[in-house]
Amino acid sequence: MAYSKHEHYNEEVTAKLIDNYRSTIQELGEDADREGLIKTPERVAKAMQYLTQGYRMDAKEILNSAKFQESYSEMVIVKDIELYSMCEHHMLPFFGKAHIAYIPNGYITGLSKLARVVDCFARRMQVQERMTHQILDAIQETLNPQGVAVVIEAKHLCMMMRGVQKQNSVTTTSAFSGQFEKNETRSEFLKLITADLY
Repeated sequence: MAYSKHEHYNEEVTAKLIDNYRSTIQELGEDADREGLIKTPERVAKAMQYLTQGYRMDAKEILNSAKFQESYSEMVIVKDIELYSMCEHHMLPFFGKAHIAYIPNGYITGLSKLARVVDCFARRMQVQERMTHQILDAIQETLNPQGVAVVIEAKHLCMMMRGVQKQNSVTTTSAFSGQFEKNETRSEFLKLITADLY
């Protein structure tokens, strides 16, 4: 049986994007009818819809889908969550890792849901600073924990490929609420996300 791949995209949006990308290719001086480029507008149209699927996701709904009552009240950390996003200023990728912690206050959520919340906000045209706070706010508002901590480390191709062209620069952003605003709790979190425990 032949390989078959099934993907679902909004046909109207896809058609408009195809026209736009075909025009862009031509405006840049290329031949959009050249063999290697004939299907490129369609591929990019679908890729862009995939890369921005976060607009069609609801972070609070994700967290509530696996929200459980639990008496556990110590720090919960999920670190090294891979993220891929797109700088809204140049539409070039930035990528890295997110580290998230929260201290439950009667409710916990499925660990994978924290990673999905990262995707929800990363799969949009973004700035890292805003995304950091969006992740924190979604967790704080949905679970109402004693505190939330979010740290993101990322490399930005808009700095690496163009502009200042600094290949080794890493941008780190952080946001803290509740108990994590206390130096002792924040220091414990920062120590744990930098430790190699296994």
